[in-house]
Amino acid sequence: MKLAVLGTGKIVQEFLPMIQQVTDVELVALLSTPRSLDKAKEMQAQYQVQEVYTDYETLLGNATIDTVYVALPNHLHYQYTKAALLQGKNVICEKPFTLNAQQLQELIQIATEKRVILLEAITNQYLNNFLQIKKDLAQLGKIKIVECNYSQYSSRYDAFKEGKILPAFDPQKGGGALMDINIYNIHFVVGLFGKPEKVQYLANIERDIDTSGILVLDYGAFKAVCIGAKDSTAQIRSVIQGTDGSIEVLGATNEMPRYERRSKTEIEAVNANLDKHRMYQEFEKFTEVIDQKDLAFALEQLNHSLTVMQVVDQALESANLHLG
Repeated sequence: MKLAVLGTGKIVQEFLPMIQQVTDVELVALLSTPRSLDKAKEMQAQYQVQEVYTDYETLLGNATIDTVYVALPNHLHYQYTKAALLQGKNVICEKPFTLNAQQLQELIQIATEKRVILLEAITNQYLNNFLQIKKDLAQLGKIKIVECNYSQYSSRYDAFKEGKILPAFDPQKGGGALMDINIYNIHFVVGLFGKPEKVQYLANIERDIDTSGILVLDYGAFKAVCIGAKDSTAQIRSVIQGTDGSIEVLGATNEMPRYERRSKTEIEAVNANLDKHRMYQEFEKFTEVIDQKDLAFALEQLNHSLTVMQVVDQALESANLHLG
């Protein structure tokens, strides 16, 4: 995989040391704003990136690049992904994929027509603990209740209260608790159980953005509750309750560091994850999928991502929130 990385922010600062461990990845390019050029050049030197660009069209004109990793603010995902797809590049896009399902459907259509790989970077779908929980569900009997709580006081919330609106709390830039933090819970639940029958989002709204909220997913025979908060903190965990047992994930749904499998008589601690950065397994898989041009796998994952975005659409509509 000959990769161009878009952005120099926090996620890229985590990504660059991690990707050094992934086989068959060549860092061809890094896209920076002119303001962050000095930082980008430091990254270039530290991680052996071949070129730094400040102009996206010029970057896309580099024929060596076969894949673009979009690690930009949420509201830029759609336009930067679309431009890369139209140039025949494979694209890995950070979560949330887009701001709505319609945007994602358009990107899927372009990727299909161009016969290129399009994937969402969403860690939990590739972690061994998540894959093992999928298998363990059969031991729980009939599922009755699912509860996910990812609540973490944001370092930007105090500035927000004082009137300084950064992207994480900006409705015009796809901010808010649902898109930034609760999205991991949605991927977790939809990845295990598919599309819910009904969706309702009960949000705490300040300055037209959800700073926290409770998302209710109705699956008919059972109910799921996804809590995401950037304005308060609580124990971060997820619980799946069935008639014969339960599973408790101890930690956030983007890392899933370990979980406990409980029957009516026993408790078993489980951790099948590799001793690697949380992004390692997904990018190992992405490299394989792109090298093998596995369009069938990519389509399966896109269908999952589209379901997630449809849930987001319904959630925002139910809370009368408008992003972008």
